[in-house]
Amino acid sequence: MQPLPIDEALPALLSALETGRVAVLAAPPGAGKTTRVPPALAAAPWAQGRVLMLEPRRVAARAAAERIAAEAGSTPGGFAGYRIRGETRVGPETRVEVVTEGVLTRMLQADPELDGIAAIVFDEVHERSIHADLGLALAREVQEALRPDLRLLAMSATLETARFAALLGGAPVIESAGRLFPVETRWLERSVQSVQHSAARGTRGPRLEDRTAALIRQALADEPAGDILVFLPGVGEITWVSGLLDDLPSGRPSIAVVPLHGSLPFKQQRMALAADPEGRRRVVLATAIAETSLTVEGVRVVVDAGRARRAETDPATGLSRLVTVPVSRAEAEQRRGRAGRLGPGICYRLWTRAEEGALPAFAPPEIARTDLAPLALELAVWGAEDAAALAFPDPPPGPALAEARALLARLGALDPAGGATAHGRAMARFPAHPRLAHMILRAGDAGDGADTGPRLRLAARLAALLGEKDPLSAGAAGADIGRRLQALNDPAQAGREGADRAALERILAEARRLLAAAGIKPEGSVAPASEAGALLALAYPDRIALRRPGARPRYLLAQGRGAALDPGDALAGARMLLAWDVADAAPDARIRGAAFFDEASLRALYGSDIASKRVAHWSRREGRVVAEEQERYGALVLEARAWRDADAETLGRALCEGIRDLGPDRLAWPKGAASLRARVAWLRGVAPEGEPLDLPRQARQSGLADRLPDLGDAALAETLEDWLLPFLSGEMRVEAVPGAVLSAALDHLLGQDLIAEIARAAPTHFETPLGGRAAIDYARAEPTVTIRVQELFGVTEHPQVGRPPRPLLLELTSPAGRPVQTTRDLPGFWATSYADVRKDMRARYPRHPWPEDPAAAAPTRRAKPRGT
Repeated sequence: MQPLPIDEALPALLSALETGRVAVLAAPPGAGKTTRVPPALAAAPWAQGRVLMLEPRRVAARAAAERIAAEAGSTPGGFAGYRIRGETRVGPETRVEVVTEGVLTRMLQADPELDGIAAIVFDEVHERSIHADLGLALAREVQEALRPDLRLLAMSATLETARFAALLGGAPVIESAGRLFPVETRWLERSVQSVQHSAARGTRGPRLEDRTAALIRQALADEPAGDILVFLPGVGEITWVSGLLDDLPSGRPSIAVVPLHGSLPFKQQRMALAADPEGRRRVVLATAIAETSLTVEGVRVVVDAGRARRAETDPATGLSRLVTVPVSRAEAEQRRGRAGRLGPGICYRLWTRAEEGALPAFAPPEIARTDLAPLALELAVWGAEDAAALAFPDPPPGPALAEARALLARLGALDPAGGATAHGRAMARFPAHPRLAHMILRAGDAGDGADTGPRLRLAARLAALLGEKDPLSAGAAGADIGRRLQALNDPAQAGREGADRAALERILAEARRLLAAAGIKPEGSVAPASEAGALLALAYPDRIALRRPGARPRYLLAQGRGAALDPGDALAGARMLLAWDVADAAPDARIRGAAFFDEASLRALYGSDIASKRVAHWSRREGRVVAEEQERYGALVLEARAWRDADAETLGRALCEGIRDLGPDRLAWPKGAASLRARVAWLRGVAPEGEPLDLPRQARQSGLADRLPDLGDAALAETLEDWLLPFLSGEMRVEAVPGAVLSAALDHLLGQDLIAEIARAAPTHFETPLGGRAAIDYARAEPTVTIRVQELFGVTEHPQVGRPPRPLLLELTSPAGRPVQTTRDLPGFWATSYADVRKDMRARYPRHPWPEDPAAAAPTRRAKPRGT
């Protein structure tokens, strides 16, 4: 074997594991840690058993086992083997066994003492998959409680060494210099965002696929030799970019465009990893599968699109969505390293050097963003009451774990104390998500002596379909799972019609594996597709969906989330659906996979969960309170009839919902109540819009203001049940609440003593010189009185209001009530502007008195007698 850089670190690593039983290995890409470390551990004197190595991906597990076996002069199943989902190549002579993550968890659950296992190597722990985190936590507990001789090693190229060293009880950190050849990094000169912003307004910038294809062409032109490895977020982008590169030369020298992703058959994956047999230069379009562990032969250039696709689950709804986000700096460095494994290389990045600093240091751990139902079930079977007590790098989030446990309890997997039931333990042994394991295990519960084999075979096919990439084109096939089941009946014909025949064959193989786990022969009849909805409802009781009123196919899920179906879908007319694949989005989630379902099936499966309930709620659609006696399954109303004798308090609480929805300003406030609210706001030093008034300190009614409640819309909406609800008497519409009720409610809220203080500090009216009462408007920016100019003749001091007094804003009008002047200084107005106003008013209203000295004249409302 040719020497590798990791060889120099092996003595220190073996010594650390000899004495301390735990170690952390940090080695850059190309050091050879994946292929050299496990055999070295297997040859150690203390290794009286096999060495397990955990790999996060199936293709990496196969490739690592093949490489280790080849260096030992054997084939997989000899010195080295692998165990992955659906495939095992392990023999009696196997000393190094490479496994994927779920396999390790099942091995730990089946035999916590791990009899015959000398060491566990956790490769690429920086990827922070949930199964790797769980496996490490359980293995550490086994080591401390049952197997003190068990060795544990965590290793990665971009490892947070301090964190994992602490997690393993202060493990020593061994570092290898590696053999990464120099890699030149080339960034964009301008950011994609700046290019888009400089484009014409209303135009859309180039797609990620277009920009990536252009960068690939640039790399091909700049670098005349070496294969190019391109990192893209998903299969869709790979397919699109491949189409954009259709015109690359196919003659000599020719260029081959090769995909590499996890859903490809293993034969095609192996071909993508090897050099082209015809000597062509290759452009390998890969997902994150090529970031670590794998060596893609011939690569000298990396093109990084800078995006990663991650699954996120909302714990409140259980719905997940795939998000495309910028890569972390650690991921970008891993990708860059692919160009320097075999010689000097170049990495093109689809972002600027300045933008690199804004990238997160590491990708978020999967445990913080994914469905925790499988983890919660494993913890229950393990007997871990407190997940935080285990050696997780990051403990599972409490709310998400609580939601996962609630789901498992509903599926019968957990008892009231949170422990695993016999059914839960059977689910955990099943190689499928807990929902699907429950579906298959319960599919045979016919209870009438009928042959359950057909239903079990259909359930197995459904579980396999749900765990595999859609074999049909979703856009053409729609959401109906029946189309997929039909394709499984004849993969060859479906393949000729455009389906992915290889995917269909993988699904059938997985279905056979699931049936074997359930002890059912795969041969035999399969239940009709019409039963798919009822079977899927066993797995997804929260995804039973009822159509909402309206022309569009919008549905309400039993767990309360709204979801929409494509209007052209074949299922769009169904009253009920089982929406097994729902992608979270606002405002309605998107139904991507569904099966026909009906109320009869619902009542047969979950009749005991259907409850009668009297409810009164605010209906925005109808603009009123709706009081009904409902038959409900979760959030679904199966039947409703009017609740005619609903009590006033129940109706009132529902109406309060409506007032909050529409806003208290939609209430029919009488003038007196509106004035009271405005005066309180003014006394509290608040403008009608809610902004503080710019008042001098000495002008604040500080003592009174501190005792006045907030009567603004937001505050009143928040406390409706306190001040308004006791006065409601069964009103059903917001605008139907009587003004007298609103006045009485406000009076009760404030109390008569406080109302009297308000009246003294902020009177409702200004007493005019003629003995009249002019209303003071406090709803403006400052208290305002609108009054005829002539009614203030003879007034030599400006009118004021409040304690301490503040000037009123006077809006002076003509005899016809049209504004002619506003002033805060009436004597000043008499002395200055009045002369101009008088000149204009005498011409317009000659029959009204306009004295030259208004300050000395008598106030009046009358015109001069005729003839004068």
